[in-house]
Amino acid sequence: MLDKKVQTLEQAVQGVHDGATILIGGFGSSGVPTELVCALLEQGARELTVVNNNAGNGPIGLSQLIEAGRVRKMVCSFARSSNRLKPNAQAFADAYRAGKIELECVPQGTMAERMRAAGAGQGPFYTPTSYGTRLAEGKETRVFNGRGYVLEHPIQGDFAFIKASKADRWGNLIYRYAGRNFSPVMAMAAKVTVAQVTEIVELGELPPESVDTPGIFVQRVIEIKETYNNV
Repeated sequence: MLDKKVQTLEQAVQGVHDGATILIGGFGSSGVPTELVCALLEQGARELTVVNNNAGNGPIGLSQLIEAGRVRKMVCSFARSSNRLKPNAQAFADAYRAGKIELECVPQGTMAERMRAAGAGQGPFYTPTSYGTRLAEGKETRVFNGRGYVLEHPIQGDFAFIKASKADRWGNLIYRYAGRNFSPVMAMAAKVTVAQVTEIVELGELPPESVDTPGIFVQRVIEIKETYNNV
């Protein structure tokens, strides 16, 4: 019987190794798999490359991981926390100024497309985004029909940590509103996708036409009833 459910957060993050690339879903406080990130903190993996929309969202989760010195490189669109008034909110800024963490700043659409390309098995691609800016420095550029383009490479993750509203035991996922954000492309781009969901329903309860991420892209599912407040 195909059953991708795991019972504990320890099982959910099992196998994350030092130096792994972790794709973490979320946009602001929406769709952030906070419990999985906190479990990774307990698990102990180091020298991580983390791909996320920003560089921490309040005091819990990614900010803690950065403050603990577990993240070697941050790939994000916004290198700041959305809440500067809480402890750990400046974890990335402090680590970056101290030279303890690398930063690759990537425009939002480019980041999503780089992960989508990895999931689709495609190679590098050209985009006009960031042409002529500092973000294009050191990258190959070309001009097509009078317009400049930058060559970007796919982003593949060893693991993706994402959050959904509902799942079944096969790993089919449905998101809630903006909680969808980067999660579908992250699930496609990772070797192992771990989905934290509010509710696991019986097989057949999810209308096929409503499934946002098919179970073929998900390896582990864990039900978490209560979540941290990331705001």
